[in-house]
Amino acid sequence: MLAKETPLGLPHRGWPAGGSVIKETLHLCRNNTGELAAYLASLGYTVDACDFADSALARAREEYAGVEGVRWLHLDIERDDPAPLHEEGYDLITLRLMYPFVQDRGRVLHGLGERLRDGGALVVITPVAATTPEERRGIALDEDEIAVLAAGWKTVERLDADGLAVLVLRGPCHADTRAVEKRPTTAHTLTGALAVVTDDASRVLLGRSRRGMLELPGGKTRGPEGFAAAAVRELAEETGLVADPADAYVVTMLVDDSHGIPRLTAVVRITAWTGILTNQEPELFARWEFVDLYALACVGDVFAPAAAAVDAVWPGVIPSLPPTASYSVAVDQPPVPGEPAEAVRLRQAMAETVIAGGWAVSAPVRDALRTVPRHRFAPEKDLKTAYDAGDVAIVTRRDEAGRATSSVSAAWLQADMIEGLGLEPGAVVWEAGSGGYNAELLAHVVDPGGRVVTSDIDEYVVRRARRFTTEAGSGRVTVVHGDAAHGAPALLVPRGGFDAIVITYNCWDIAPAWKDQLAEGGRLVLPLELGGYTRAITFQRAGDVLVAEKFTHCGFVPAQGAHARAAAVADLLDGQLQLRFEDGPAGSVEGLEEALRRRRHEIATGVTMGPGFYFGSLQLYAATTLPGFCRLAVAADQESSVVEIATGSDAPAVLSGASLAYLTYVQTRHSEIREEREWEWYVHAFGDQGPALGEKLAETVRAWDRDVRGDGGASSDPAVTVHPAGTPDHRLPPGDVVDKNHCRVVVQWPGRDALLPSPVDRGGARAASGEGM
Repeated sequence: MLAKETPLGLPHRGWPAGGSVIKETLHLCRNNTGELAAYLASLGYTVDACDFADSALARAREEYAGVEGVRWLHLDIERDDPAPLHEEGYDLITLRLMYPFVQDRGRVLHGLGERLRDGGALVVITPVAATTPEERRGIALDEDEIAVLAAGWKTVERLDADGLAVLVLRGPCHADTRAVEKRPTTAHTLTGALAVVTDDASRVLLGRSRRGMLELPGGKTRGPEGFAAAAVRELAEETGLVADPADAYVVTMLVDDSHGIPRLTAVVRITAWTGILTNQEPELFARWEFVDLYALACVGDVFAPAAAAVDAVWPGVIPSLPPTASYSVAVDQPPVPGEPAEAVRLRQAMAETVIAGGWAVSAPVRDALRTVPRHRFAPEKDLKTAYDAGDVAIVTRRDEAGRATSSVSAAWLQADMIEGLGLEPGAVVWEAGSGGYNAELLAHVVDPGGRVVTSDIDEYVVRRARRFTTEAGSGRVTVVHGDAAHGAPALLVPRGGFDAIVITYNCWDIAPAWKDQLAEGGRLVLPLELGGYTRAITFQRAGDVLVAEKFTHCGFVPAQGAHARAAAVADLLDGQLQLRFEDGPAGSVEGLEEALRRRRHEIATGVTMGPGFYFGSLQLYAATTLPGFCRLAVAADQESSVVEIATGSDAPAVLSGASLAYLTYVQTRHSEIREEREWEWYVHAFGDQGPALGEKLAETVRAWDRDVRGDGGASSDPAVTVHPAGTPDHRLPPGDVVDKNHCRVVVQWPGRDALLPSPVDRGGARAASGEGM
């Protein structure tokens, strides 16, 4: 039995129900009369009714002035910034009599699908070509277009009435991208060119061929025709767009085969064009449209050379491509401008959040955040993710085990580290660990006359950074391949050294080349591991010594190449627990498992903390002052009945023989008011020496509370200096010494500055990641 009918005479069977629960609806219509919007409001929906024509909205507002729950929005869903729409999404999205008028249908449908809440539906109401007079078929969809529209949805329900099709689409609107081939060829060899063209929002032009796949404009070369000329000609013949061969750049040559036939394809980047996009070859293509780069992972079938060509220009936007031999061409391609209004808005919002947090204090850094298009250095991510001002980095490369090896760091951290460099206009900077975006921020800050050299050990990351700095860069960034542990390439080091160096991967050690290639008085900013806890530290060179000026709690991808090192780990209780030893071989744990099964000793420190307390200072204090330091961890896939540490977390600990003590905390004051809650630090200890070890750890907490945290509750940073390896003890300042392979790090905490240097126990442990307890 059919449910109640809509004002169009169509049943709404299968649509989400309104009723007593308020649901959000987005209603898109051409020449919006307001009838359907008002009807949806009567069902209990709150409705955003959109139209690109202000006159249509004016009529609808007037006719339905008394209807509550409807917002009338003047919005071109295809071109305008979608800022007026609800960020939390919609339960129902309707497209009434407007889908055939959309040029970039795939992009718009994908974007709307991303706005659906769980369980929501997207409803398309459209005329059908078979029942529409021939002279009006431009406003209708044929069955092929309807099939494309429905592809990738989990469920599709179709209702037909009065020459209209009503498509109710649910589930993800994604179809995993596949690189596919056409039919076999009869040629002996194939040579061709593919044109890579973007619009003023940096979306790439793709055509949906009659073979059911997406393709780039392009085709075979003719006679002695050059690749760039062939790409320009094919672009005009297929799409009506006109480009000057002077604006066509061969950037990569692809070598593969088509059904066993050798194939050579030139990837031609076209940086400027004119004309109106039209389908010049309807017998071969259903339509042409511009597609968001971040959507390319879920567009279904793509012609294999086209997929490889897109990957050559924007490495990483299409995952899991088949192997193709690719040869980049050294070419002086100009940057290609273009971005949507939404990107501009989100970038300004991100910049203001970073500035409000106190991370960007200088005008050049603030201007760089507001100017450099971050999303173009992470094109596989949607704009909202690219401009997230929170604490999450955008991972752009993983190893075989799934661990992140390259990323675009959180914007606040990039700003903070750049501020630490103290850059002046005209400075020359080396960045180790490339991605492109941070290098362009640096280039913006040192303009005019400045220069940035950025390097990475991963050839893929280098290729990616080169392409992105070419596409959207300033022209002041040089991208090179190399292991940063050996320093920057000698030919690129300026006379007297770099004005500043920034390292953007976790560093257990400090390479001698970094100091040697740094100008006297220049600054080095790097994420240094001390006791396994990472801090972005700003150092200034003073002769052979690096003097710390500033600390920031952070985390980065691990080092690769000569700087790569894995922490020694001792498993306990069948892998339930781990002791992590960062500075050397694993300490002896003989007899420790038996001790862990025996009575636990508990020691109250008397040191308390409130909600939201940052205890990174305490962790670092313990790691750099306690002999036998290690970190006790509960494995990520385990739960422990022996220690009170959360799964996947770790705690500062001290090991001596078959005895162990670790630091934890218990809630001592409960309240419904968050600010009134309180926790106290406790030490849990095991083994015969447990009480003595526990008391030593507890006294460390009390000393930190007395000398470092102080009465105000704000922890002081230690004074840190870095000296060449082999420097004798008597030439070091007072403090606790952490010995690395290439340097000696002296840490001077308040209250401990009278101590003589003494290396941290090499049997101690430092973990490489995770600072929570």
